[in-house]
Amino acid sequence: MSARTLTINQTLVSAREGESVLEAARDAGITIPTLCHLDGLSEVGACRLCLVEVAGSSRLLPACRTTVSEGMQVQTDTPRLQEYRRAIVELLFAERNHVCAVCVASGHCDLQDLALHVGMTHVRYEYLAPSCAVDTSHPRFGIDHNRCVLCTRCVRACDEVEGVHTWDIAGRGVAARVITDLNVPWGEATSCTSCGKCLLACPTGAIFPRGSTVAEVQRDHSSITRIMTARGERW
Repeated sequence: MSARTLTINQTLVSAREGESVLEAARDAGITIPTLCHLDGLSEVGACRLCLVEVAGSSRLLPACRTTVSEGMQVQTDTPRLQEYRRAIVELLFAERNHVCAVCVASGHCDLQDLALHVGMTHVRYEYLAPSCAVDTSHPRFGIDHNRCVLCTRCVRACDEVEGVHTWDIAGRGVAARVITDLNVPWGEATSCTSCGKCLLACPTGAIFPRGSTVAEVQRDHSSITRIMTARGERW
């Protein structure tokens, strides 16, 4: 496999052919914030937090879905990108009902970490305050739609790792929700194997073990990566 040489933030970086800008940057120790990305799962480019500036392109490109090319010049942390990312995180907080002080994942939440990373001190947009349900019909797990950011990590983990596709997305825009089977309560989803991979993949407190209290939920996201790596080596 041939190599590609590109410039990221004025630093020469060597990357493998077919590698994404996100992978190349991380290999070089350059941080690009993400939310919908999870090692081991396919890329969807949904959160737009990994947008970067590429010389010659009039628009911002998602680093997770942009393949490196020879001589590519990339900027990952310009004032324009910083403002975009802060606005995205603020909109995520405004869209649902994220109250970190009473969340089971407080202190162990990717969205919370992103708010600190982008320097979010307040939300400049009007809160939508939607009426979102909490489903605890499953005997082991629950889902709080107030904390879901629609990253689809649970959908992809269920489909690509467990192979049952219990989870999906229904609705559009602010009315979009993750659903199980044909929009039945999670406890009635006959395809669910209760494996917990959706819980491992979730970046917030949306999916949680039943009985959890504030700040109790900690996840090892790398478990998904280890499973997929082992599966690839086996086959």
